[in-house]
Amino acid sequence: MSAIETPTGDELLKALAALGNPHRMRIVAALHEGRNYVSRLAREIGMSRPLLHMHLQRLEAAGLVVGSLELSDNGKAMKFYEVAPFALTLTPQVVARAAETLTDQEPASSPPSSATQERRQREPATGDDGASARAAPRDEKEGAT
Repeated sequence: MSAIETPTGDELLKALAALGNPHRMRIVAALHEGRNYVSRLAREIGMSRPLLHMHLQRLEAAGLVVGSLELSDNGKAMKFYEVAPFALTLTPQVVARAAETLTDQEPASSPPSSATQERRQREPATGDDGASARAAPRDEKEGAT
């Protein structure tokens, strides 16, 4: 995702999904202070390396961080990550423009999932105004004078 242009729908969804996880927000916050390699970053934020690696991959796929492989003085390969320059401005207009470019759209006429159908069957029926079709219990004080 570029820092200046309006993101495409897919780019916006990736960025929001990536930042919608508290671990990934903490990773971006830690990398905002400067680039770091995986082992040190894992220790600093208190996360296992495999879990951190998974989150870094998601952030990298969204274009929010960049990884680079470098050799240490002793010849060991180390993967460094840093925050990629990005800016997200969410306005209704940005969302509308991004929505026009979505490539992974589900048709509006797609049937509800089986889980949704099951939930609807368990829920009490409601009228057009959203009121429950079941009779509401009468207030005991009603009619007492």
